[in-house]
Amino acid sequence: MKIVILDGYALNPGDLSWEGFETMGDLIVYDRTGPEERAERIGGAEIVLTNKTPLDAGVLGACSSIKYIGVLATGYNVVDTAAAEARGIAVTNVPGYSTPSVAQTVFALLLEICLHPGAHSEAVRAGRWIASRDYCFWDYPLLELAGKTFGILGLGSIGKAAARIARAFGMEVIAHSRSQTAEGGEYAAYVSLEELFAQSDVISLHCPAFPETGGIINRDTIARMKDGVILINTARGSLIKEQDLTDALNTGKVYAAGLDVISEEPMRPGNPLLGAKNCIFTPHIAWASKESRKRLLDAAVENLKGFLQGRPVNLVNSVPAPPGSCKSRE
Repeated sequence: MKIVILDGYALNPGDLSWEGFETMGDLIVYDRTGPEERAERIGGAEIVLTNKTPLDAGVLGACSSIKYIGVLATGYNVVDTAAAEARGIAVTNVPGYSTPSVAQTVFALLLEICLHPGAHSEAVRAGRWIASRDYCFWDYPLLELAGKTFGILGLGSIGKAAARIARAFGMEVIAHSRSQTAEGGEYAAYVSLEELFAQSDVISLHCPAFPETGGIINRDTIARMKDGVILINTARGSLIKEQDLTDALNTGKVYAAGLDVISEEPMRPGNPLLGAKNCIFTPHIAWASKESRKRLLDAAVENLKGFLQGRPVNLVNSVPAPPGSCKSRE
């Protein structure tokens, strides 16, 4: 059985092992795969694994041997699942692996905004403290989180993890979510979307990218927020109208933003946020701690094992594993 990983570098740049997949077939790993290389590289493979390399109907039609696609991520919009289902191809994803890492990144961004440790460290290295007439100095307002209101848009597993951390900092936690559960109510007080915007000192985005959430942070919704609100986005870049956020940052309506995701990745030179005041970025790495990537890899291996054994898990379409369709080496 031939197994092809189309874009393995982001998940495993060399600090993890592909051994789990190697035990199940003849494995070929490509660091990256361009659009024109997809069909040729898949060739006669029965198992295809992808992180961000799109697998559309054209590619699936050109690669008739595919029986299984494992998405090495939670989001699976890179695969045309309807076309896969029509061809009897099972598609799986890996939910929940990155929760601790993403929640940690929320507060890495927030604490950088509040205290600027990186910038102050560089100032010390530049000799500013040595030359200081006082025993201390600071170049930015220093903000305390205790007593402020932390608003969560989307109270799923990551939102709940962020809520726990916010409470540990002494923050009041409120949330707006499509569904309200008794469990969620233990982490945050549910409020309407309008109340979330009006009451929050910090808004952290944790909702999926649905048509109804696209551009949910825009000129109109920002106008309903507190003056000086802080915005954190570790979810999806499409949730924010970037020019509107840029304008709000430059006028001071939004005090600061910490963004791990943007609308088009990698970032393009003309992105308006590059010229925004008080906007800090991480390059979509909230998911990428070694521990998180190890959980992802292990889960992806288990997904494939389940499929080969006729007990598929984490399916995102309705194609079951045909008995005996693929033979594992185990």
